[in-house]
Amino acid sequence: MSHTLKHKKPLLNRVRRLKGQLEALERALDEETGCYPILQQITAIRGAINGLMATVIEGHIREHMQPLLEQEEPEATEELVKVLRSYLK
Repeated sequence: MSHTLKHKKPLLNRVRRLKGQLEALERALDEETGCYPILQQITAIRGAINGLMATVIEGHIREHMQPLLEQEEPEATEELVKVLRSYLK
């Protein structure tokens, strides 16, 4: 079973929160809210998307790549996850 199916509920919860954030951004733009609150909302959305991406990538590494990496170097998985998380912040 794929890691996205195993963790379907938390992933869907994150997507639903993102949907709410996007709807709030749409309302703010529609109501002609000032730049600062809109930029804050966009930043929050970007952070949430990056967090979701990191979670799915980490699951992919651990589920699909770890067995391959462990054949070469057992520490490779942790190092790869660490590097990806630092770049996805």
